[in-house]
Amino acid sequence: MNHAKKFRAILGVKGFLSLVSLTMIALALVTYTANVTITPTQQFTVGATSASWMVYTNDVNETRYLPGSGSPAGSSEPTFNSSDTETYAFKAVTDAYKVCAVRIELTSAVNSSKFSKFQITVIHWNGSAWDAETLYDAATGSSTKSYIDGLTSGDFGYIHQGTLETTYYLLKVVYSYDLTDETTQITATFEYTPLPQNSF
Repeated sequence: MNHAKKFRAILGVKGFLSLVSLTMIALALVTYTANVTITPTQQFTVGATSASWMVYTNDVNETRYLPGSGSPAGSSEPTFNSSDTETYAFKAVTDAYKVCAVRIELTSAVNSSKFSKFQITVIHWNGSAWDAETLYDAATGSSTKSYIDGLTSGDFGYIHQGTLETTYYLLKVVYSYDLTDETTQITATFEYTPLPQNSF
């Protein structure tokens, strides 16, 4: 006995026909669809991705910029040009819906047997000059910090940018290279992490 005959025997002719009718109705149901267009939005754009600084043995409380200009290399703020990525470290653009926090840190602390100070702060272009930017200790909240300590592994800071702003930023480092006379080249790698937020 095939499957259809078994069902017919169990359900009876009327039951079997009812089951077939319900199956046909289920297969004929009307369905609807909706398409969603997803638009990714980028708040952060990196500027200069490399720079060269010259430091001297027994430099104390000297300043360098990323990116920088002048002589010695890196010792002066660059002349700002919004179309030239070599004149700012990064740019943040916010709309009316999300603010932006940017986490700033070194991937590895600088060598504390060479530097006795490596304090990182942030400045921004205010339309006519480079101006100090407030550093925060978290992506949200109002607790601030004076600087990011480049001698401390894992130290970091955040800038907070409100809605409807386009701002260009520069890194400023105050350092002392006064613990050694070693002249081996040193690499410091700065890392930025943009974090969209609903509010601070």
